[in-house]
Amino acid sequence: MKTKFCTGGEAESSPLGLLLSCGGGSAASAPGVGPPRDAASTREPKPPGGRQPPPAPPPPPPADEQPDPRTRRRAYLWCKEFLPGAWRGLLEEQFHISIIRGGLSNMLFQCSLPETMATVADEPRTVLLRLYGAILQMRSCNKEGAEQAQKENAFQGAEAMVLESVMFAILAERALGPKLYGIFPQGRLEQFIPSRRLDTEELSLPDISADIAEKMATFHGMKMPFNKEPKWLFGTMEKYLNQVLKIKFTGEHKVKLHQFLSYNLPLEMENLRSLLESTASPVVFCHNDCQEGNILLLDDQGGSEKQRLMLIDFEYSSYNYRGFDIGNHFCEWMYDYTYETYPFFRANILKYPTKKQQLHFLSHYLAAFQGEFENLSNEEKSTIEDEMLVEVNRFALASHFFWGLWSIVQAKISSIEFGYMDYAQARFDAYFDQKRKLGV
Repeated sequence: MKTKFCTGGEAESSPLGLLLSCGGGSAASAPGVGPPRDAASTREPKPPGGRQPPPAPPPPPPADEQPDPRTRRRAYLWCKEFLPGAWRGLLEEQFHISIIRGGLSNMLFQCSLPETMATVADEPRTVLLRLYGAILQMRSCNKEGAEQAQKENAFQGAEAMVLESVMFAILAERALGPKLYGIFPQGRLEQFIPSRRLDTEELSLPDISADIAEKMATFHGMKMPFNKEPKWLFGTMEKYLNQVLKIKFTGEHKVKLHQFLSYNLPLEMENLRSLLESTASPVVFCHNDCQEGNILLLDDQGGSEKQRLMLIDFEYSSYNYRGFDIGNHFCEWMYDYTYETYPFFRANILKYPTKKQQLHFLSHYLAAFQGEFENLSNEEKSTIEDEMLVEVNRFALASHFFWGLWSIVQAKISSIEFGYMDYAQARFDAYFDQKRKLGV
């Protein structure tokens, strides 16, 4: 969502983001729940970042919504091969499977043991089968060098598939994502998680906000086997900007594009780069799309309130500046992607967290990220928090600029029904409003 809308244009967003982001959802999109925000998570229409309007989790598929015989056969054999216990002796006629979602990037299926079959040990009764579809490729907005671009995109897509699989496995091993039961060239078997995605309004609830802060702190504390240089943010924005400068539109889109170009986007981005380079922000492993559609509220918390939330959809994850991840999350408080009529989102700039709400989030983040934070004096805590307020609110500018560019590109290449140009306008309006408030 922001997982950004599933469309061919997201492939280059990050080394991990080439994977499943088009129309189908993201790699770790919805473990057992409704479509992810991209096309996959419709929210992926969640605009920012590949968001499409986040769709609400769909109801359970009807019993007759079955895969074709060949897919059913393969699913049965994968479950029998990779899953332990009762699955080993499961007969094909006893195998239960139904379609959860289909798309260009993924097909999701719910695979289950029959109710009459007892488990042997602690093997799962139900799993999520994810079959990879077409590898997402960045569709260029112009036709020049199309053949070479396709070759490069195919390579990047395959590389991203490997990276995303590595990331998913690591997060599963650390209990920070759905469990991984099996992986094969065509897809993988994941934990089926009874849950629902958060609503935008829930992000501001104090207890939910505190839990998200702690989850993000845990995520930021991970050591991952990926490039540690923070190249993702401006590297991706430069790619988007180059696309925007070459795009040709007609009609209303042409008028809006002319307005965006009147902002002198190249100069604006350089000024933003200069501002952020002068802003201290640690480089950590970031989610980069921590919005409500990528946060699950688990049905069964196992008696632990601390385990009631789970982050999903890691296709934009990379080493990046801490301030971006937090500032981007704060920006998401303003956007509701469940609006059912055009432009399929609602923006309310007044929903941006207040200073008190930001400090509530930051205090829980720091307590979880820095064990010694609780032992500091109130004055020392206040100093650190005030510095972080400056950091994250400056990086919130980068969130608006990033998703604004992203949305213009999506307006050109995406087939998803979403008001991308309207969303771009909303993000640039918020960008300039934030600049005014910060006095930069």
